[in-house]
Amino acid sequence: MRALVYDRYGLPDVLRIEEVEKPIPKENEVLIAVHAASLNSWDLDLLTGKPLVNRLGAMRKPRYRILGADVAGRVLAVGTEVNRLRPGDEVFGDLSGCGWGGFAEYVCASEAALTLKPEGVSFEQAAAIPQAAVLALQGLRTQGGLAKGHRVLINGAAGGVGTFAIQYIKLQGAEVTGVDAAEKLDLLRSVGADHVADYRTEDFTAGGPQYDLILDVVGTRSVFEMKRALKPGGTYVMIGGTSNRIIQAALTGPLLAWFSRKKVKVLLHKVSHDDQLIWKSLVEKGKVVPVIDRQFAFDDAVEAFHYYQEGRVKGKIIVSMTEAR
Repeated sequence: MRALVYDRYGLPDVLRIEEVEKPIPKENEVLIAVHAASLNSWDLDLLTGKPLVNRLGAMRKPRYRILGADVAGRVLAVGTEVNRLRPGDEVFGDLSGCGWGGFAEYVCASEAALTLKPEGVSFEQAAAIPQAAVLALQGLRTQGGLAKGHRVLINGAAGGVGTFAIQYIKLQGAEVTGVDAAEKLDLLRSVGADHVADYRTEDFTAGGPQYDLILDVVGTRSVFEMKRALKPGGTYVMIGGTSNRIIQAALTGPLLAWFSRKKVKVLLHKVSHDDQLIWKSLVEKGKVVPVIDRQFAFDDAVEAFHYYQEGRVKGKIIVSMTEAR
């Protein structure tokens, strides 16, 4: 089979498509014919080996030769201990907990990582969902639930996590502000943001409105700056950022909670079939629409990584495997 592989850390040019052995499912795994896969920031972090936490246990060469966590495709075969899925099922899921490998024509994955694809949507739309949508949902839960009147701010709101989070927040009746680059603000309005701010010209931490919950997807500001924008009893959740920012949040969070009644949390991603089911239902009912910026053919997968690295992405980037066969 054809797969997008790499053998050393670096920029997207170290990636290449080559023939590799087709995988065979273990007892608790299914074999999937991949129709589409999407890029996440974690793919780029593993590719470059930065921050260094992504090299733990694999300092000299990558742990996973084939990247790709978010996939959608059709089940071809199942292991002897698989109970929920059958050959022919159309599925989507997050493979980050079971070996990655989504940027290939075929991949084996644990049954627990997969959910039946939402009816009425394309494989490309389904591949946009797993990691970003689940991260959004898990981040929004940290406040103990959203309700009408709650105010939420999302820093770095125009990516996959932010565009799913905005739509979910509005379904709960809460108010949401999206912060990102000026050229992305129209997109934020189109998915339901009540207010938008250009991070280059507006400082949302400088004495303006305060929020019940802040989701920080990019980690560009210090915890001490971010807490100024929180209401007493509010919660700041770091979803993404540099190692230094993440360490700062983890170490200072307990102290800030003690002295200011403002909570600071670092979200640890957890693959969840139950959470994927929630998004499956919302997408099937048309209450949430995955936002796709660009779709690349498998032969152009390296270009997809280059485009992602430029930081101009709005929503998700999809690599379609179907055209490569």
